[in-house]
Amino acid sequence: MTTEPANIVDVTPAPMSRGDRLFLPAIFKGLGTTLRHTLGNMGRDGKNKKNIHVVKYPEERREHRDVLEGGSYAPTFRGVHRLNKDDQDRVKCVACFMCATACPANCIHIVADEAPWDDREKYPKQFDIDELRCIFCGMCEEACPVDAIELTPRYEIVGLTRNEMIFDKTKLLEIFDQTIDEKPM
Repeated sequence: MTTEPANIVDVTPAPMSRGDRLFLPAIFKGLGTTLRHTLGNMGRDGKNKKNIHVVKYPEERREHRDVLEGGSYAPTFRGVHRLNKDDQDRVKCVACFMCATACPANCIHIVADEAPWDDREKYPKQFDIDELRCIFCGMCEEACPVDAIELTPRYEIVGLTRNEMIFDKTKLLEIFDQTIDEKPM
């Protein structure tokens, strides 16, 4: 007779019954849940419905204040990227590659060059973000030591080709000009 040590737990599953092996009870249970939800949603009147805010996009656009008052977006929503400018209307980025290093999707590509200004060593000659590859995690924003890259609350990212969805430095600075009054959350 062997005794098992006290720190070993037997996790062998219990044998299935004949009905469980047919999977019919599980199928009927799932169909019952689906039917209950379907009939429950059909029988609701105006008082019992959840507060659903419907917007006919793109004719109507949900404003940021509507989102905070009761919309479906979280206050930490992250939208399209922008490159910030400094006081002298220059790109704020110092080409340190921290955002590209921190990005888990590897969607940021930077080509650095020697800066023509005295207050920094480098600046981004080329700065590209592949918005289709991006997972909008915000790690680039957190990694940037000079707050040069931010994710705005804008969600309109439209393009017909893959090349249109690769945002270069010019497009990212245009987004800054468009969203200069909107402060990311």
